[in-house]
Amino acid sequence: MTRVVCVCLSDWPVTRLRRAGLAPESPLAVAADGPGGLRLVALDAGARALGLRPGEPLGRVRARIGVPLHVRPADPEADAAALLRLCRWAGGYAPGVSPFGPAEGGHGLYIDVAGASHLRGGEAALLDDLAGRLARGDVPARVALADTPGGAFALAAHGPADRILAPPGAAAMHLRDLPVAALRLDPGTVAGLRRLGLRRIGALDDQPRGPLARRFGEAPLLRLDQALGRRPEPLAPLAAPDAFAAARGFLDPIGRQADVVAAARGLMAEIAPRLERAGLGACALRLALHRVDGLARALDIGLSRPERCPERVAALVSLRLDRLGAGLDAGFGFETVALTVTATGAVTVRQGVLGAEPAGERVGALADALAQRLGRRLVRLAPRESHRPERAERALPWDGADPSTSATAPWPDHLPPRPLVIFAQGEPARDVLAAAPDGPPRRFRWRAREHRVARAEGPERIAAEWWRAGGGPRDYYRIECEAGRRLWLYRDGPHAPDRPAAWYVHGIFP
Repeated sequence: MTRVVCVCLSDWPVTRLRRAGLAPESPLAVAADGPGGLRLVALDAGARALGLRPGEPLGRVRARIGVPLHVRPADPEADAAALLRLCRWAGGYAPGVSPFGPAEGGHGLYIDVAGASHLRGGEAALLDDLAGRLARGDVPARVALADTPGGAFALAAHGPADRILAPPGAAAMHLRDLPVAALRLDPGTVAGLRRLGLRRIGALDDQPRGPLARRFGEAPLLRLDQALGRRPEPLAPLAAPDAFAAARGFLDPIGRQADVVAAARGLMAEIAPRLERAGLGACALRLALHRVDGLARALDIGLSRPERCPERVAALVSLRLDRLGAGLDAGFGFETVALTVTATGAVTVRQGVLGAEPAGERVGALADALAQRLGRRLVRLAPRESHRPERAERALPWDGADPSTSATAPWPDHLPPRPLVIFAQGEPARDVLAAAPDGPPRRFRWRAREHRVARAEGPERIAAEWWRAGGGPRDYYRIECEAGRRLWLYRDGPHAPDRPAAWYVHGIFP
């Protein structure tokens, strides 16, 4: 049986600033860009005492309160680096430590203490010691111990106390009265469940599973089963420090971007021979920049395929620093630069054509450059077995490889042309006039404009999926309006004299 401790860190960005000595004033808030401008994302006790809450617009808050509010800009990368250091410290309780992911919607960590709690005098003593040391270190946190990560998170984030110990096998009893938001569901799903009166986990667990899955998908049932231990939820513990690392100190601190890039190039050149002897390449790198005043900045760089080339790594570091701009904040300079390979992969040697670039190299280089320039994860579309066009594809991480060599199923080559843009849901076309009851439309109104059809091709009948409830066959037409716009329309079901035809616009051709 697994036993997991969850540590939910309250307002972690403010805690990080306090511990680094960068924000001694109070009340203190951290703000980040959001809808309509800057919004509060973290608050200290003084700011909460003024009635402020995360998510409020900063301009409205300043106009409402009558005392000075000290605001610092959000720095997610520094927050993540500080959380990683805290995870390393928590490894003293048990080796299996995992930081929160996107699903938790906040900052915190999990500790798998199965088989290790007796070293601290038992689970209760371990929990007391962990909570006490965090409190003495001025790290506000809520901690809970349960059988599963989902159960521990629900108790820590939404439980009635700051410290909760759920005995083995008692997860269902402790979770029944907690809100459904404790299951780490997206806000839309939580709002939909509340509209149905399903506000508590117990009420959700009592419902028939079939209707819930058809209405809300698999996510609510998966999260519920994971929290109650019916389905496994493996954690991804932090890897041990990798042997592929190098660091360089500078007697005269550096601060220019060109100097940092040159240092990264030299460090990768030092690591590359070790990777080559092991037959490996770097899939992810962390560049740590240590300032003279003791602060450190960590930049994580992902690569689409295992890499050992110092020049390519230096180019990616340069793109990442270009995106940071003034946000790098060298202060009085960096006295130490360290480069660590955080993930590796086997490098396969393939015979290529003399003088030609290996297949996929340019695609991989483009994927890496875009990821560093845009600062976000890249995805690609892959086919999925479904009759409905809106469900016939899925988004997968783009690893830079040639899609034709991917392990996913190939795109079907027998389909008629598909539009470049397909709506997630068909938009109604009104006042449709057709020359024949079962023929293509000649005139219709869509998006408050009337469209006259100059040419039409079809129909292409797409059948309903027998394994899904509801829905019927659709007749699709490719049409070109007199204004030149090319659209993809469908009639929902075949023509029938006893009911009017319902038409929808489902896509736009280039």
